[in-house]
Amino acid sequence: MASFRSDIVDISYDVAGEGPPVLLIHGFASNARVNWWDTGWVKTLNDAGYQAITFDNRGHGTSTKLYDDAAYPAPEMAEDARRLLDHLGIPQVLVMGYSMGARIAAFLTVNHPERVRAAVFAGLAENMIKGFGGSEPIAQALEAQSADTITDPGARVFRLFAEQTKSDLKALAACMRSERQKITPAELREISVPVLVVAGEADEIAGRVQPLVDAIPGAQGVALPRRNHMNAVGDRQHKEAVIKFFNSIS
Repeated sequence: MASFRSDIVDISYDVAGEGPPVLLIHGFASNARVNWWDTGWVKTLNDAGYQAITFDNRGHGTSTKLYDDAAYPAPEMAEDARRLLDHLGIPQVLVMGYSMGARIAAFLTVNHPERVRAAVFAGLAENMIKGFGGSEPIAQALEAQSADTITDPGARVFRLFAEQTKSDLKALAACMRSERQKITPAELREISVPVLVVAGEADEIAGRVQPLVDAIPGAQGVALPRRNHMNAVGDRQHKEAVIKFFNSIS
């Protein structure tokens, strides 16, 4: 991966393929490789005639690790995405974020609407508005001596996933404890670009699709049958819906 300096961090990124650019923003404890390459998203986009831009969020993958809770607000992580576009000389993109990446993509869309042609918010729906509780148990699970000592089943899932992705557990704990600034209903109503909301029907982390669709003027929604937060990412119907949506914009 190449890298560039974004304020206080070095951000690693890749650019693959030709065509209209799509900026892909991964989820918590994941990285560009796991979220977008291993699931076949980059190939799917390239085969459909799109350029895929992937990067590791601060604290993740091979980008800079920070251990201060204050270093990970979603609006600042959205600025890393915006600075990457500046670095690449790309004035405007299609953007897709998954889970935490969807929140970052939403802040990018709200704060820099001129840079976003259309947005896909995936793996985070109603809970983008309501918020998702339980961050401290997850942070403590990430800091535990061993996953075997974690009694909270939900927090243990995050720890095991972080180990699977070979993440920096201390950096992820700081990221999890960061202030979770909510996107207000008023801000969502101001979004004027086309938006697609996608989540698994059984995804408790994302919440229901329809409330977020209703909050954004003209937004569309897709609920993936029998899919949860982990297996919705690379789902075939997920990919088909996003490509159809992007093709309708292009």
